[in-house]
Amino acid sequence: MRTAIDTNVLSSLLSHEPTAAELAEVLRELQAAGGLAVCAVVYAELCAHPQSSPVFIDQFLETTHIWVDFLLGEDVWRLAADAFSTYSEKRRKSAGTYPRRLLADFIVGAHALLRADRLLTLDKTLYRQAFPKLKLLS
Repeated sequence: MRTAIDTNVLSSLLSHEPTAAELAEVLRELQAAGGLAVCAVVYAELCAHPQSSPVFIDQFLETTHIWVDFLLGEDVWRLAADAFSTYSEKRRKSAGTYPRRLLADFIVGAHALLRADRLLTLDKTLYRQAFPKLKLLS
């Protein structure tokens, strides 16, 4: 059972936040249960982390056995576009009171739904609203 990982989980780990040890254990368990993956957007966001570099991220992902899906298919892009369009319409109708989200979040969700069995994230609210069929872990 493949688990996709949101940037916020790995960023917390790299930043040594108080939940880092717990997250590391969860990742070990999920890896043993079927493997871990991130989409290219997560990779790019991790490379921009203040305490990292692309070389460091490559080594980190290799060491932790996290596969990077650099080739997102048309189906992922179309699903992300549909979900982002729906979100954007709701935000416009709310006169800006609806939370602001980035397209990257919708690409992560679409990738998880179509290329993995579940998503490990620290932001269940967004993904629950945008991708109700996606199994979420936190």
